[in-house]
Amino acid sequence: MYIQTTGAPVDSGRPAIVLIHGWAMHGGLFAPLVERLSAHYTLHLIDLPGHGYAREDASALDPGALATQLVERIPDAYWLGWSLGGQVALRAGLDHPQRVRGLIMIASSPRFVLGEDWSHGVSPDLFRNFGSALERDFRGTLEGFLALEALGSPSAQEELRHLKQQAFERGEPAERALYEGLALLDALDVRDELPNLQMPSLWISGRRDRLVPAGAMPAAAALAPRGRSVVIAHAGHAPFLGAADEVAQTIEAFVDATQAASVAA
Repeated sequence: MYIQTTGAPVDSGRPAIVLIHGWAMHGGLFAPLVERLSAHYTLHLIDLPGHGYAREDASALDPGALATQLVERIPDAYWLGWSLGGQVALRAGLDHPQRVRGLIMIASSPRFVLGEDWSHGVSPDLFRNFGSALERDFRGTLEGFLALEALGSPSAQEELRHLKQQAFERGEPAERALYEGLALLDALDVRDELPNLQMPSLWISGRRDRLVPAGAMPAAAALAPRGRSVVIAHAGHAPFLGAADEVAQTIEAFVDATQAASVAA
């Protein structure tokens, strides 16, 4: 994996935040958050295997294994994961609770597809259809997924332009990694593990999200013992693009509160 460290110096005493991107993306997409958070935190931006500057990394997209590798390199931080990247952050929190100060999940559900006991997902065919479409039209399918991510935002066209501009800035993602990611999203269900989370968790969603229905995040937060949910009213699947100020302020408030509670304890 590739790790870009920016913001406050590592030895500054400021809290550190690990940021993990979603399917087919890379760490550069977090630029709006970096701009707003870098003065206050040390930021570690991750490119997952097969993505961005880690495109040639053939490691499997196994959230547990990747979380373990990252915790070894970044042992004391808050972990922020967006969409698929949230599953790596979540595994870090579940498997290495002493190494994770707090968990920030952005549009990253414990289950992405609908089920008889889970109404907060998408059709089971969605990720499978994207997988089939990749074989026919690789670039066109990726751009179609970007449009779905931007859909629902009041600034959808602007977000889509940003996503298209950023998506391939570090080269196209590896096809193997994309198929693995789709299979992961299709099969994922970690709801039963959420009651085991020991650290505070913040679940941020966009009310107009068309990939992860907004109701998924409050439902997930309710399963986590120290979970809290924030719904951004005018945002889609990537709220840190269309509502960057509000998302950054929400993150800062969460980190500050967690830090204060830790000192008081």
